[in-house]
Amino acid sequence: MGDKAATRFGFYQGLCELAKEKEDIYALDADLAKTTGSVAFQKAFPERYIDVGIAEQNMIGVAAGLSRTGLTPFCSSMAVFACGRAYEIIRNAVAYPHLNVKVIGSHGGITAAGDGGTHQAVEDIAAMRSIPGMVVLQPCDANQAKKMARVMYDIKGPVYLRTSREPVENITEEEDEIIPGKIQILKEGKDMAIVATGMMTILAHRALEELERNGIDASLINVHTLKPFDKEGIIREVEKSGRKVLVLEEANVIGGLTEATAAALVECDGIRFSHIAIEDRFGQSGETGELLEAYGITVENIVRKAMELKER
Repeated sequence: MGDKAATRFGFYQGLCELAKEKEDIYALDADLAKTTGSVAFQKAFPERYIDVGIAEQNMIGVAAGLSRTGLTPFCSSMAVFACGRAYEIIRNAVAYPHLNVKVIGSHGGITAAGDGGTHQAVEDIAAMRSIPGMVVLQPCDANQAKKMARVMYDIKGPVYLRTSREPVENITEEEDEIIPGKIQILKEGKDMAIVATGMMTILAHRALEELERNGIDASLINVHTLKPFDKEGIIREVEKSGRKVLVLEEANVIGGLTEATAAALVECDGIRFSHIAIEDRFGQSGETGELLEAYGITVENIVRKAMELKER
């Protein structure tokens, strides 16, 4: 456990450290350096930083060109713009030719509360998972986000990383291993498996003590790789945990972790399934705490859902 930090800042801390040894790394941003965290790279390596202005489509095009010359570009914007406005360019200029371009979408989910529903990306995971050959990652805390820089660099091809606005406590250690395409087991349990990603892993970790007080011994599985999805790992851990599974995500229920987990388990007998996600609706303006409460993204709702699942 450690001090609170946002994954958007943890990632660029890791990228700056990696760039000291990897001179092919370039960073691009669409006029949101302080928002996304890329300002750290801008200050450390100004000669390898490109601000394209408010032009996300152009940013992806420039990144594709840099990749063609043998460089490794990491380009960032708020997720709603990086994945929304630039979707077709990512699809046709990056993923179709399988170029080595990394896209970082910050402010994923609804925690960008003050910016309103237009700036809260709830569909980015579904959009990026649907693109053939695209790897999709989401760290749960700043320590893991820091390590994701090297993980992304080592993957040769297009990668999407989703980061969050809100600071959260670190529940992983910097030395913890991250294996792309494999789940991370943070706690073993016999009564049910909690399968979570991003900030929801932090909330689930907070809920474990209350669940224990209510007689529920839950495993906690962190899914930092949403694609490729670890079907075998999910099946194994759910079967070890009473064949009951609670899936948690701060993204649209359509096309995200809930559907991926359900698809993995669909041929397994006797599964009891529950979930918390954004139920096919946009975000809205408001205070962060009020918004999370309205959408059920709370420790209390996790405990309630788990207790209901235990009785099924």
